[in-house]
Amino acid sequence: MARTATQGKKEKQEVASPKLRIKISAYDHKVIDASSKQIIDTVLRYGCEAVGPVPLPTEIKKYTVNRSSFVHKDAREQYEMRVHKRIIDIVNPSQKVIEALTNLNLPAGVDIEIKM
Repeated sequence: MARTATQGKKEKQEVASPKLRIKISAYDHKVIDASSKQIIDTVLRYGCEAVGPVPLPTEIKKYTVNRSSFVHKDAREQYEMRVHKRIIDIVNPSQKVIEALTNLNLPAGVDIEIKM
């Protein structure tokens, strides 16, 4: 099936629209859900369109430690750290939205990364 020139131009125009990608990560899933809801509410208040939050796979780091310092090799303890991640895309962000997101107060322990 052949594509016409107008179909190719429409696809390029859709791809070329500016997009703001916000990547959020935290150790606690309740904190990350609350902060993503706060970001979505801020974006919708200024009349922009938001896609997400899209949950990414949880990164699990496991550590095994010997209980004893010298003998008892079989006695071990295992610890794990879970890093929860979310992605939010903002389509056609205005300057007011970007300014509001930079002034947003998020809880401690939430890491936020913004890319254009």
